[in-house]
Amino acid sequence: MPEPLFSDLDTQRLPQPQPPIARAGTAVTAFVGRALKGPINLPTTVGSFDDYHRVFGGLWQPSMLSYAVEQYFENGGRVGVIVRVCNGGRATSLSLRCGHSTLELIGLSPGSREYLRAAVDYDGIDSADADRFNLLIQRLRTAGSELVEEQEIFRRVSIAPGADRELTDALSASKLVRLVGALPAQRPDRTLGPGGPGAVGYAVSNSDGDDGDALTNYDLIGDARKGTGVFALRSADPFNFLCLPSLARTSDVGLPALLVALRLCRERQAMLLVDPPTAWDTPAAAVEAVRHWPFHSENALMFYPRLLAFDRLRGRYEQFGSAAAAAGMLARADELRPVWSTAGNEEPMLRAGLRLAATVSEVDRIRLSQGGVNVLSSGRNRGHAHASLCTLLPEIAAKAAVRMLGARRFALFVMTSIERGTRWVLFVHGGAPIWQQVRSQVAAFLEALERDGAFAGRSAAESYFVVCDERLNAPAALARAQLRLLFGFAVSRAGDFETCLVTHQSAGSSVRAVSVNRYALPAPAISAG
Repeated sequence: MPEPLFSDLDTQRLPQPQPPIARAGTAVTAFVGRALKGPINLPTTVGSFDDYHRVFGGLWQPSMLSYAVEQYFENGGRVGVIVRVCNGGRATSLSLRCGHSTLELIGLSPGSREYLRAAVDYDGIDSADADRFNLLIQRLRTAGSELVEEQEIFRRVSIAPGADRELTDALSASKLVRLVGALPAQRPDRTLGPGGPGAVGYAVSNSDGDDGDALTNYDLIGDARKGTGVFALRSADPFNFLCLPSLARTSDVGLPALLVALRLCRERQAMLLVDPPTAWDTPAAAVEAVRHWPFHSENALMFYPRLLAFDRLRGRYEQFGSAAAAAGMLARADELRPVWSTAGNEEPMLRAGLRLAATVSEVDRIRLSQGGVNVLSSGRNRGHAHASLCTLLPEIAAKAAVRMLGARRFALFVMTSIERGTRWVLFVHGGAPIWQQVRSQVAAFLEALERDGAFAGRSAAESYFVVCDERLNAPAALARAQLRLLFGFAVSRAGDFETCLVTHQSAGSSVRAVSVNRYALPAPAISAG
C-alpha cells in the first residue's frame, strides 16, 4: 500500500487557505527633512499638502522639505510619508502652579510654532485623594486660538511616587509632553478661567521653543539603533520612492547621506530620487559633470534640469531640485496605467506652474541619458527622438532589466508583493505542506500578472517560475523556523529571468536578487502555471 503524501501530524498542521497575494502600491513617496513643526523621527502619512500643513506647519523658508512636498502633490502625487528631522532645537515648556512650586512639562516636538496648553481639575476625585488630579493637554494650531489639533486626557493621575497612575508613568504614553524634573510635593492647582471659580481655564505654554539650526548630512542619516533620520523609515509602511530635499536653498545633499539612503532603499525595494547638483547650472556643465559622477545604482534615478517654481513666501520664482516634482509625475502616470506598461517610458512632463531652469538640446539630452540622467520636459517635444526613462546607471554599464526605469520598477513591485504576501509562513509550522501552499500562492499571483500581459514571455514557462522545496529549506533551516522561496520572472525578454530569493525568519523577512541556473533545476520543482 503506497505511503500517504502527508502524515496525520502534517495534515493537522495544514494552514488555512491564504488569500491571494495583494499587488503592492507603486507610487508612495517618502520624504526626510526639516519642517516647521510636527513629530520628530516618526513616519507620518499624508494624502495632500493640506494634510502636511496641518501636521508639519506648511511652507517655511528654511525648509526645503515643505517646498518639495508642495511640488510633489501639485504634480500628481497621491500619498507621502514624512519624516521630520531636527538639528538641535528645543520644545516649548509648560508650567503648572502647585501652590508655591511648579510642575514642569516639556513638549516632544521641537520648534517655536508648537503651541500647547493644559487644564487641571479635580472632578470626580474624592477629597481624601489629595495627590490626584485630572490633566488635559492640547496642541493648538496657532497661539491663542481655539483650533485644537490634538488632545490627550489623563484622569486620576497622581503626584505620589509609586502610586498607581503616577504622573511620570502616565505621561510616558503621551505624544505631546513629558515631565521635567521631580514630582512636586503638592498636586497642581486648578486652572481657572477669567470668569471665576466655575469657568474652565488653561495654562499656556511658554515662549521658549527653538527651531534649531540648518540640517547637516548626519541629521538626515540619523542613527540606525535609535531609528532616527532615514532609519526611521524602517518602521514605515511600504514606500516606492525616497526623496531627500536639499539641506538648504544652495546646499546639496552630500554623498554620505545618499549612500545610506540608497542602502535603505535596497532593503525596502524602493528607489532613491536624487536632485541634480546646483553646480549643474547649464547643460554643458551637467554633461561634463555626469562623466565623473560617483553615485550610480539601479535603485536610484535623477531628472535634469532643476526647476523654477513660484515661492509664495518670497513672492517670486526660485530654483528648486527636481526630484519631488518627478515623483509626483511618476505617481500621476501610475494612475493611468500599470507599472509594467511600456507606455511608462514616455518622457515626463511638468504641470503648469513649474518651469525648467535650463533648456536642454537634443544632443545634450542624449549625452545625459547615456550617463543615466533623465531630462524633463515642459511639453511634447516632437522634434527629438524619444529616449526611455532610465535608472541612474551609465548606458554601457548595465543590462536593460536594471537600467530601464519601467523594468526596474516592475521588478521591485513583484518583489515587494511576494515578500509581503507570503509573510504568513512566519506563523505556521514549516514543511512540505507549507512549501506546496507557498508555491501555489506565488504561482497564482504570477499567473494573474501573465494574463494581464506583464511579462515578456508568450507562455507561462517563458514568463515565470517558482521553487520552494527541501533544496532551499534544509532541516537546519526548518529548526530555525526559516523558510526560503525562489522565484523568477521575465521582464524584458522571454525566458530571461530576473530571479529573487525571499527569506522569512523570526528576525524578519527579506528579498534580494540572486543569480541561479534555472535549467539546472528539475522540471517538477518549477511551477509555471
